[in-house]
Order: sequence, then C-alpha cells, then structure tokens
Amino acid sequence: MKLESVSFPEPVLGLAEQLGNQLRQRGWTCATAESCTGGGIAYAITQIAGSSDYLTGGFVTYSNEAKVRVLGVRHSTLDRVGAVSGECAAEMAAGARRALDVDVAISSTGIAGPSGATARKPVGLVYIAVALPERVETRKLALSGHRATIMQSAIHEALALAVYLTRDRSPMNTEQESE
Repeated sequence: MKLESVSFPEPVLGLAEQLGNQLRQRGWTCATAESCTGGGIAYAITQIAGSSDYLTGGFVTYSNEAKVRVLGVRHSTLDRVGAVSGECAAEMAAGARRALDVDVAISSTGIAGPSGATARKPVGLVYIAVALPERVETRKLALSGHRATIMQSAIHEALALAVYLTRDRSPMNTEQESE
C-alpha cells in the first residue's frame, strides 16, 4: 500500500492564514472536531506560524462512540440520521466549542472512500460545520476524486466556510454626518 504525501496546496494554506488573522484580530480562539478529514483541518491551521495564539486544540473522533463520549453528539442523532449528516456535523462543532471553551469550532464528517458508501450516502458526501458564539452553520458537500482529493477538498471547504463566517461584518463608518 502506497501512502500519499501530506501537503497542502497554496489555497488551503492561504485560507488557514486568513482564518488565523481574523481570529487574532477578534481575539478569538478555535478548535476542530474531525472525522473524515482525520485531523487535516487542525494540521493545516498549524502550518501557519503563531497558530498557537488562536488554536486551542482539536479532536479526531472517527468512531460514533468517540463522537458521543468526547463531543456530546446525541445517540438519537446518530440513530436517526447517522454520523454522515448535517446534524452530526453541527453537534460535533458545538461539542468541540463547548469542550475547549473556544469562540469558533470547525467540524467535518463524511465518506472519503473508497469504502463506506451506501446507496443514500455515496463516497464524497461530506458535511462541514462551523460553530460560532451565536450559531452553527453547516454545509453539505458532494466531492469527487480519490480519498486524498476528497479529504483535501473537505479541508479547503471547511476553512473557507470558517473564513467567511469569522469575517468582521461591522459596518465601516466611512462618511461623517454633516452638521
């Protein structure tokens, strides 16, 4: 069996750097809760020098039992919709945020393949979530390619969502009111 190299294309590292800058500007911390990306989101974040300023930690919860015991994913969620679902991704992100007392948590769960697929959940089906202080956002991804490609695409999409959701959206006061 040939192991594929672990390296990230520039866009992933650019997103990790941008996320770090945004977290640092806000004084926020983050964590990860990963299944199908196997720690890749946290690994990408730690490729940026100074990431210990904002990355508190992460969890790789590959089994359902780990999702329940470590992140607090409900058995009822797993029984009703399974681990590869938006609900599970949301509970994973919320659980990591709670467990490590951070502002933002990023999660992933899915089927990177080549095995594990079902008729309703094909290889490449991935759910990502980002838990923020006020809400949790999830996305369903339909990715294609080999296992490593699916994993890298999921990492990219998870970081992109986190970057988008952590942007400072306060209105800029560019015009002074005239007297």
